[in-house]
This record gives sequence, C-alpha cells and structure tokens, in this order.
Amino acid sequence: MNLNDLQKAWEALEKTVDLSPIHSEKQYRKMVELADMLSDVIGSSKKHPLLNVFELSSELIRAYDLEHFNVPDTNPRELLSFLMIEHGLKQSDLPEVGNQSVVSQILSGARELNVRQINSLAKRFNVPAGVFFERAY
Repeated sequence: MNLNDLQKAWEALEKTVDLSPIHSEKQYRKMVELADMLSDVIGSSKKHPLLNVFELSSELIRAYDLEHFNVPDTNPRELLSFLMIEHGLKQSDLPEVGNQSVVSQILSGARELNVRQINSLAKRFNVPAGVFFERAY
C-alpha cells in the first residue's frame, strides 16, 4: 500500500464529502443528509457502488447516536414491535417497510431491515436511524 497514493485519494474524497467522526450537531445533520441521499440512490441494492460509503456514513451516525442519545439496548425487531404498540399500529400500517407479510417476516426475524426501510422508519418515528441497525450483543 502506497501511503502517498492513499493521502491523495483521501484529500480528493474530502473535497467531495466529509467522512470523518462527528463532533457537532452541524456535522451530524450533514452526515444524516448524506446518508438520506445515499439511501435514496441505493434503495435496496446490495451491490450498489456507493453502498460502502452509505455504510460508513451510517456507522458514523450510529457512533454519534450512541454517544449523544439514549439509544435503547435492544434489537431492531424488538424496537419496531415496541414502536408499533406505542403508536397503535398494525403490520399493515407500515407501507414504507412493505406489505403485511414483509413486516411479519421482519418482526419474526426471518428478514432484516434494509437501508431504505431503516431510513423510512427513522423518519416516521423521529428516532436516529442507528437504532435500527443490528448490533452484536
């Protein structure tokens, strides 16, 4: 690995986007905006060329969320189920996730939330997207 080449590539990337640890609310908002834009472009694709950039930005957001917000120590399925109960929602009330069958599969653990679904749920319930990412417990 040539560190000079790496430095040049990083400097070029930084001119386009700031992929650095988040230290302020302003940086947080910009990173969420970037993740939202990437999510719109990537959709549910698992092979999109920008997927790694989305995952990096999401991880930076998640790290900030864990440090600055009271993020529940629960898995995404349990959180979604809790939010549905709190808001009086049925599986069919979440079209942004999918039809009733898709929501059922997610709640049962047969299917994981994808990037588009995570962003939609975060917006709907006004919570950080990081709470819907699977974490190692």
